[in-house]
Amino acid sequence: EEKYSTYWPRKIMMVFGAPGAGKGTQGPRIVEMLGIPQLSTGDMLREAVAAGTEVGKKAKEVMAAGGLVSDEIVIGIIADRIKADDCKSGFILDGFPRTQAQAEALDKMLAQSGEAVSLVMAFDVDPAVLEERVCGRWIDKASGRSYHVKYAPPKSMKLGADGKPIPESMKDDISGD
Repeated sequence: EEKYSTYWPRKIMMVFGAPGAGKGTQGPRIVEMLGIPQLSTGDMLREAVAAGTEVGKKAKEVMAAGGLVSDEIVIGIIADRIKADDCKSGFILDGFPRTQAQAEALDKMLAQSGEAVSLVMAFDVDPAVLEERVCGRWIDKASGRSYHVKYAPPKSMKLGADGKPIPESMKDDISGD
């Protein structure tokens, strides 16, 4: 294991792309292939708040006041999260950093342990394709399951005479609601 960490450092990846570019589809495939977790800052913030960590308490205070969580807090949450066992071989940052200041703070934080981002994947998709993907999405509010009217429609979906989905027929495949 020591030899592994010396000669094959952690895979530190970032994925970027507009909503609908395919991060949510390709991310789990990359996770499965490489055996490293995909980390979303939104999920990490919610987990830190729920766990009551020091950084989570700071984030909760800011969010309760209706403010935006600072880069310093977000970097702190990432720093805590990447110490977890599942990140030992690496991790994928999903949608972070979003600004140059965040990128510089991330680089500085990683440099403290002699690390750096090893791969950046940018999903560049034609705007017309993005529009079709995003506008066709449908998420069941109760279960959180997502569907797409063209690529992954719910089994219950019926089309009207105009060829468009009938909203009343859009039911969750599992619950039927």
